[in-house]
Amino acid sequence: MSDETGGGTGAAVEIVATERPEAYLVRVGGRDQSLVDLADPRHLAFDYVRRIADVVDDHATPGEPLRVLHVGGAGLTLPRYVHATRPGSWQVVLEPDEALTARVRAELPLPRRSGIRVRAQDGRTGLSGVRDDAVDLVVVDAFADGEVPGDLVTLEAVQELARVLVPGGLLLANLSDRAPFPLVRDLVAALGEHLPHVLVAAEPATLRARRAGNLLVVAGAAGVPRAALAARARSAGAPYRVLDDVAVASSFGGGRVRRDPGGTHSGC
Repeated sequence: MSDETGGGTGAAVEIVATERPEAYLVRVGGRDQSLVDLADPRHLAFDYVRRIADVVDDHATPGEPLRVLHVGGAGLTLPRYVHATRPGSWQVVLEPDEALTARVRAELPLPRRSGIRVRAQDGRTGLSGVRDDAVDLVVVDAFADGEVPGDLVTLEAVQELARVLVPGGLLLANLSDRAPFPLVRDLVAALGEHLPHVLVAAEPATLRARRAGNLLVVAGAAGVPRAALAARARSAGAPYRVLDDVAVASSFGGGRVRRDPGGTHSGC
């Protein structure tokens, strides 16, 4: 499949066949963003996506529909997974890159009657249009030029994320960072007032400062599934660590609360 320039970001979009039948890599700006397995949407090739899915699998009653808001779309791998494992789920994806979405829809079509709706909006704009107490999970997995948009980790963003969650709902934020983890520290600081229960899941090499990696921050107003996720981490194909409140405070404390510049946000 050929390259194409994504209208929303200006970055080249590639959809590349893999050795696995009906499985394709979605690359944006030369970076692997998603692997979409059309034959088996339960197949998650990227370890960090599997960690996100572990939280989804554990939430509420397994197999029952959820209301999920995805901030960031790419190949729509996780929405496909939720549809396959929890049929009937309500899912909205906020993805501002219309060209990327059109390319994915054309070449990697969604299942019929998937219930997955994609809105061509950046995260903060899309969040402002979601009513209070509307969703069970918010998954923030958005990147622009390889970085999480800055307006998704501010105090005002956290207020919006907390607002749309039902009581008992969870925020799942995938952050690319490396020691001393300034981005994770700052987000943890911003979460304190509105979503104070926090865990962090990551591969050991990243936590030991051996390399950069994806860290999953899970936060809630009422609690987070530490024990259940730790059990899943121990039996995972790619084992990872789950840090509880004490470990999070020790390893990711001391961050600064970021604020929207001038009390407004910049769309990303």
